[in-house]
Amino acid sequence: MIMKKLSILLACLWAITAHAQNFGSPALQKLQMAEMAISRFYVDEVDEDKMVEEAIIKMLAQLDPHSTYSNAEEVKKMNEPLQGNFEGIGVQFQMVEDTLLVIQPVSNGPSEKVGILAGDRIVAVNDSTIAGVKMSTEDIMKRLRGPKDSKVNLTVIRRGVKDPLVFTVKRDKIPIYSLDASYMIQPGTGYIRINRFGATTAEEFKKAMKELQKQGMKDLILDLQGNGGGYLSAAQDLANEFLDQNELIVYTEGRTAPRNETLANGKGEFRNGRLVVLVDEYTASASEIVSGAIQDWDRGVIVGRRSFGKGWYNVQFPYRTVR
Repeated sequence: MIMKKLSILLACLWAITAHAQNFGSPALQKLQMAEMAISRFYVDEVDEDKMVEEAIIKMLAQLDPHSTYSNAEEVKKMNEPLQGNFEGIGVQFQMVEDTLLVIQPVSNGPSEKVGILAGDRIVAVNDSTIAGVKMSTEDIMKRLRGPKDSKVNLTVIRRGVKDPLVFTVKRDKIPIYSLDASYMIQPGTGYIRINRFGATTAEEFKKAMKELQKQGMKDLILDLQGNGGGYLSAAQDLANEFLDQNELIVYTEGRTAPRNETLANGKGEFRNGRLVVLVDEYTASASEIVSGAIQDWDRGVIVGRRSFGKGWYNVQFPYRTVR
């Protein structure tokens, strides 16, 4: 009986080994075999998805701080600021003494439409109290955000109003802008601050620049302080606005990828006029591509602190389950 069980076990292991040998390199075969052996023969049932995700996380931890694994929810949160919108109630807020203080409702957004004002304090979301309970900002945002057209009840305390106010807000797509500010800082000199490089950055910049040019802007201060980067293509498009034709913006090259150069097309709309770029230690990635290209071609002056120093860019490899 023992020999029979042993023969069955050996047959199963042989089958697993044979199956794993169909998967690429010896290292990949070993990984596949280990996962199959654990899932089929371990004494207790295991959560295969969790086990595989943790294995991936530990593999990437052997590389560098910027090579990471993100689950579906994390990817969504990471991409929202870059894609230019998210679904929610549309308020800018900050936490003051465990209470959500509305700094400003998004113009023409869901909250503004129902009458929520700057200075309001949101103390409850539906039946959940969020004020004075030391709830994390992430947990509060989970309650405020939701699918477009879904509704949420907000209890609000307003200065000068005795009783709490209740608003029913219909969630909607909320635009996220890359530009924090654009204005004339003095006659002839404009100022534009960019907080990230997202899908709409180049378009927002061009619109702001044209408005400032109408007001007499000849020179520009471009503020990239605290800008941690974003889409490579957005950085290329912005740098193109300042450089002459065929001037190198950036090149990429990898162990298995040939050198690929991005050159300015000479159609940028601010190739003349003085340019100052503000940077600090949090200016990174795509921001460094823009400021580096400007510095390389003596197109402008870089002012501030030494930037972050990220010398590579990351590529997302999406995974979709095949059923």
